[in-house]
Amino acid sequence: MPRQRNKVRCEADRRTQRAVVLQLLRDDHDDSWARSELEAELGDTGPRAIDCALAGLREAGVVEPEGDSLSASPAARRLHELALIGV
Repeated sequence: MPRQRNKVRCEADRRTQRAVVLQLLRDDHDDSWARSELEAELGDTGPRAIDCALAGLREAGVVEPEGDSLSASPAARRLHELALIGV
């Protein structure tokens, strides 16, 4: 039962997912982000919350891991170009 509660809590934290996507779509940074850079930018957001957010975003095809780095998917970038994601 505790596993299911953690999964629900993880999926429920949309704020962290939004914060991750907004960071990855920033115009003043390269497309690729190191995990440490992302953690530094998200400040008080803990590693566990970031792990949960990244897992959900990867599963949905929003974030693409690239070795030790990650970036927004081409689909997420296109939505951003079309001004469908407000940054």
